[in-house]
Amino acid sequence: MVDYHSTTTIQSESDFSEAGFELTPASLISIEYIAPPSAISDYVTTLYHFRCEEAEIRDIQPASIGHLSLFPLGRGEMLFPNGRRDSNPEIAMLTPLSTATPIVVEGPFHVIGAALTPQGWGALTGLHAGEHRDRMIEARTVLGGEVVAMGERLNAGYRAGKFSGRECALEIGAFIEGRVRPLKARHNELIRTVNRWLGASLNPDLADLMAAASYSERQVQRLVERYFGLPPQALARKYRALRAAAWLSFPQLTPEYEAELADAFFDQSHMIREIQRFAGRTPARLSDDDSPFLNEMIDLKNFRELG
Repeated sequence: MVDYHSTTTIQSESDFSEAGFELTPASLISIEYIAPPSAISDYVTTLYHFRCEEAEIRDIQPASIGHLSLFPLGRGEMLFPNGRRDSNPEIAMLTPLSTATPIVVEGPFHVIGAALTPQGWGALTGLHAGEHRDRMIEARTVLGGEVVAMGERLNAGYRAGKFSGRECALEIGAFIEGRVRPLKARHNELIRTVNRWLGASLNPDLADLMAAASYSERQVQRLVERYFGLPPQALARKYRALRAAAWLSFPQLTPEYEAELADAFFDQSHMIREIQRFAGRTPARLSDDDSPFLNEMIDLKNFRELG
């Protein structure tokens, strides 16, 4: 693996380029996305099977809620903006990410997992998303011995050719179905309220959220950070950038989308900085074919909860 010096800060594709490295091309990566069964559709955005046979892989994970992932092949690191690096355990929990986070891996690299919704994060882990964000940790520290037994069996079976990536992904989904604990009804309703608020505009008014929520302002701030990983205003900023990135990946924008984008940011340089911070790419790179993982994760279907 390339030896990145401890002083190097890598947060986007431009940082990789400045360090003398490029992202792994799309032609070398295969990703299968598997729709979650209806029983877990409230908890899981998508199941996936990621493969790359290269000796070294460089990609960028957009800001997200959290993942439960298996790494049967490939070892590397996530490079966080504060300079911390977390290696990938074979059975891992990626906690909610507040910014785009690069990965550098010695391949071949195969990943099988589930991308969680805010409900999924809370119902599966019970952890405060804001207090545990921006980490890659051993899943056993959160989910105990059962996830180790499941993960070791699937990783060994996958490496031996007994299980396909799709079969492993669906078993991860079944594990999640058996482990989630329903949230309080009022908490579920608040999450839905936040989703509607985020989906109403690229620049939603905080006063509208407070008016719609059945909690005090202090409770709303606390519960939003608990389930989404960020307080409301920072959360709106993150989703504004991710949705703008999704729109700008379209081959062509409608005049309505163009007008809303123009109103959402102070100017073009502000938009570029925000998209780079949360999506990891500048707008010029969003519609190319060299960003397979990012292009899928910012697809509008992954914002279905926002309407």
